[in-house]
Amino acid sequence: MAATGLAVIRQMVERTNAHDLEGMSALMHEDYQSEQPFHPARGFGGRAQMKANWGAILTGVPDLRAEVPASVQDGDMVWSEWHWWGTTEQGEPFDLRAITQFTVRDGLIVRGRLFAELVEQGGADINDAVEAESGHRPQLKD
Repeated sequence: MAATGLAVIRQMVERTNAHDLEGMSALMHEDYQSEQPFHPARGFGGRAQMKANWGAILTGVPDLRAEVPASVQDGDMVWSEWHWWGTTEQGEPFDLRAITQFTVRDGLIVRGRLFAELVEQGGADINDAVEAESGHRPQLKD
């Protein structure tokens, strides 16, 4: 019997934390399709590209850790909140968070939609961000 989608996500976390690239790629369908709606040009197809991507990340962030604070399954779809962190080979902090939507069939991830961003250190507060995006600064009124 194939693992549930939630079990597959738990296995991915465990294998990521063990830096088990072969084990991670074994959870992916060979024709895996990845989409990043915030960054359309980053979409790709195939387990080989996923393995190459994660091989680079595991090399570049040798102490990488992962956790999934929350996830829910609806049919063959698993929505998860991810947090990956560590220190790059250059000694810089690595902090990536994502909401993912993985389609899991027969115990394999066949499709992923990743809404991922590096965590901004410092940066604009909400008033500055709204003004930058809209051209208008929020005006609080009672």
